[in-house]
Amino acid sequence: MNVFEIIGGILLVITCLLSVILCLFQDSKQQQNMTAAITGGANDSFYEKNEGRTKEAILRKITKVLLIVFFILTIAVNAVIKFID
Repeated sequence: MNVFEIIGGILLVITCLLSVILCLFQDSKQQQNMTAAITGGANDSFYEKNEGRTKEAILRKITKVLLIVFFILTIAVNAVIKFID
């Protein structure tokens, strides 16, 4: 094993664990009240208008970025291993 494999493996484990933890922190998208079923869930509330600034939206954005980094890092680590060997 060379240094690139070790560093890449550590970074992969860290990004994987962080993305799993962030996924567990996110709330589910289920609407469990009866009015949402009748009205279709369309509310013009303050929450709906500012949905991009909430904690859940921020967690979703960070999770997406981490998973993209994980994907790119996986490809990069495998490419480096192929070129070094």
